[in-house]
Amino acid sequence: MDLAFYGTLCFAPLLEIVLGRPAAEVDMAEVALPGHAVLSVRDQPFPMIVADPEASARGLLVRDLSETDLARLAYYEGGFDYDLRICTVRRDDGTEAQARVFFPPEGKYPAGPPWVLEDWVRDWGPMTLHAAREVMAFFGRRSAAEIARSFPAIRTRAAARLAAEARPADPERDFARDVVVDRHDRAYLNYFGLDEIELRHRRNSGGLTERLTRAALMQGQAAVVLPYDPVRDTVLLVEQFRAPVYMIGDPAPWIWEPVAGMVDPGETPEQAARREALEEAHLELGRLEPAGRAYSSTGSSTEFLHLFVGLADLTETTENGGVESEGEDIRSAIVPFADLMRRLDAFEVNDMPLVALANWLARHRDRLRAGG
Repeated sequence: MDLAFYGTLCFAPLLEIVLGRPAAEVDMAEVALPGHAVLSVRDQPFPMIVADPEASARGLLVRDLSETDLARLAYYEGGFDYDLRICTVRRDDGTEAQARVFFPPEGKYPAGPPWVLEDWVRDWGPMTLHAAREVMAFFGRRSAAEIARSFPAIRTRAAARLAAEARPADPERDFARDVVVDRHDRAYLNYFGLDEIELRHRRNSGGLTERLTRAALMQGQAAVVLPYDPVRDTVLLVEQFRAPVYMIGDPAPWIWEPVAGMVDPGETPEQAARREALEEAHLELGRLEPAGRAYSSTGSSTEFLHLFVGLADLTETTENGGVESEGEDIRSAIVPFADLMRRLDAFEVNDMPLVALANWLARHRDRLRAGG
């Protein structure tokens, strides 16, 4: 069967991941689909095709696809509810061919400006490759509908991978030479991912370790912000139910914390901090003070935290914060700084980011109260 692509699958590295084989093995040719235009989808990193009698959409004709190829393509695109329609495409030499094209459901996506492949590759290509690798690792193991439900989290993890890759390397270690991976499996997928790995790494004495089996909770980046009112010398905390605390058997799984949330793809940590303050506490933040960046638990999780203290006018609390569609039920409380430190010294604070931010605020509080 022949298919014609007009969007992200025209990016050869992505097509290779989805098909599971090199692009050199695929019979491809550039084509046009007259009477159609490719538009961006508003607030999304993928395009849509629409009828436009004045336009001609450029794309890629892929020929002689196998049943396995078609199954992998349907799996990758299935979560977007696309329909396959038979269309007539035109090759650059003027000849025509019949091919199936993925069309979005009528009216499902709001259209944006014209979509340009080169711009998308620059802005979204690397992240999409990471996301596609995770998606296709579950081909034959999870349904396309299950993948679609997890796709926002998959994209968040993909963006976090890019951010991790951009961090400075250890000048005393050779990343490529000093770690040997024997097996890497994606064991679980939902809101979080769980990867298992068998590896050997170089010892301080020079040789490699024996093969080690390890697992990691795969997460994205998170923004954590402690709202602080330097005039009233108060902080705002939020409380919510934490399932992992309950699952370990702790009888107090409602935890007081700073405002926190995942950094969405294309969003800065600062933007995420402000968005989460609005969602969780209905609070507009003023200046953000960077208070640290670190992995939350290097032995078990990939989560990377961006810590902030956010200056704010703290006069009101809420009993109904959070995003209802995400199952959040959050209330907030305004606490005097002295009471926060009393709780810290009495070991009543059970959230590590709050411990870190309280200590940062203790060292910088005088400056902030003086207007610095």
